[in-house]
This record gives sequence, structure tokens and C-alpha cells, in this order.
Amino acid sequence: MSRMLTSILMIGSIGYFAYRYRFRIINMLLASGWMRRLAVGSIMSLPGVKNKMMQSIFGRPSDW
Repeated sequence: MSRMLTSILMIGSIGYFAYRYRFRIINMLLASGWMRRLAVGSIMSLPGVKNKMMQSIFGRPSDW
């Protein structure tokens, strides 16, 4: 019982601090070039995001 309560408290604490410092964590992770390239590549591989971004940049529907 005590072990499960400790686990729940630890997970809750980590979640709280991750949420509180989320922008610092994201900036720290995206500071490295290969991690930024990986994040942008994975987001741009989603068809809806890519089409919407190309449409807003070039102002016309895209067939990419």
C-alpha cells in the first residue's frame, strides 16, 4: 500500500513539474540540431499539418 502511494505521488510530482516547466523543457530539447530536425520532420510528415502550412505560406492548395 505504501509503495503504491509513493509511486502515485512520485508520478504526480513529475507530471506537475513537467507541466510547470514545459516551455523550458521544450526549449532545452529543441536546442540541439538533430533533435529539432527530428521534431520538425515528424510533424511535417503528418499530411494535414503539411498541407495547412503550405497553404498558409503560398496561399493556394497544395498537392505535396
